Amino acid sequence: MIFKKTTPFLIVVLALGLPSCGEASPPATTAKQTRTGVGLKRVGDFASPVYVTGAPGFPHLLFVVEQGGTVRVLRHGHKLRRPFLDIRGLVSSGGERGLLSIAFPPDYRRDGRFYVYYTDRAGNIRVDGFRRRSATRAARGSRRAIVQIPHPVNANHNGGQLQFLGHWLYFGTGDGGSGGDPPNNAQNPQSRLGKRLRVHPREIDPHVQTYSVGLRNPFRFSFDRVTRPGRPRLAIGDVGQNRYEEVDYLPVGAARGANFGWDALEGYAPYSGANSGTPDPGGTVKPIFAYPHSRDGSCSIIGGYVVADRRLRDLYKRYVYADLCEGELRSLVPHLRRASGERRLGLHVDTPSSFGEDDRHRLYVCSLEGPVYRLVAR
Repeated sequence: MIFKKTTPFLIVVLALGLPSCGEASPPATTAKQTRTGVGLKRVGDFASPVYVTGAPGFPHLLFVVEQGGTVRVLRHGHKLRRPFLDIRGLVSSGGERGLLSIAFPPDYRRDGRFYVYYTDRAGNIRVDGFRRRSATRAARGSRRAIVQIPHPVNANHNGGQLQFLGHWLYFGTGDGGSGGDPPNNAQNPQSRLGKRLRVHPREIDPHVQTYSVGLRNPFRFSFDRVTRPGRPRLAIGDVGQNRYEEVDYLPVGAARGANFGWDALEGYAPYSGANSGTPDPGGTVKPIFAYPHSRDGSCSIIGGYVVADRRLRDLYKRYVYADLCEGELRSLVPHLRRASGERRLGLHVDTPSSFGEDDRHRLYVCSLEGPVYRLVAR
């Protein structure tokens, strides 16, 4: 993940130098403070929530991932006492490790299979599949291993996002941790670290494809299905090192084989920190937006979503994101070359850890401190 700052729990992570990245050239200016017709509605409180999502075919259910290894479910807005899934015995949690996300395929209502991303007791990255027993309970003993990626040395830069596009399950891995990617994993095509990967999880022997390279810690990414209907685009919040945080945005097809530049580049600039010196591979995908850590105490981007909820009229088709340390919700208009209209929403969330959408495309944001909020029109 990318947790660093403020609370005692996060101070340890801060010492590890987990996330950070991007600025554009020239340096980003202070965003416009704009009053929007959007507010935050608190939907519940949880134990270190790190992701929230809905499930296709179940519009009245909301699933909240708790870092320690449980998935909680809200039905008609009420949190159920028993978790949907409890794999605390399998999960190594703390800092950037833990149960980090859950994904439901498009035919989940019929098929009942779903997938989770977590760090196991040895610190390795795992993607496992499960089946549901009922709409609000997973089936005990249904676990099936899909992917295991060794992450043997450092506790940080684990990536953490799962997203379906069609029947492909996409996920992003961090570069393996430490500072400056000493083993150069992100640029090494033989490593699965620092990559965007995809897999057909229902195959008997799932084969993982490397889709993109050159990422530092793409903790959160999403698919934009509203800007060009039928031609989805990929939006990545890639956490940087010491200077810049960045947003990458491009057609999904163009991301196949793409190189996002780390650890030769940080944001738009050559990377100049510890373990620098990786040659620019050339032909890299440049961010559409980046900002420096000097901006209001920023440290780690929390990538969000291009808003598909038409009720949020002031945000419709805008990309909403936040920064872990700053806590201000912000938005911009994504374009393939350069974003425009970056601005604050006038809304603050303490230690935001993730955004998410439900089955009706309503947008949510989690606070690592416990609350989960829905963005609502006001």
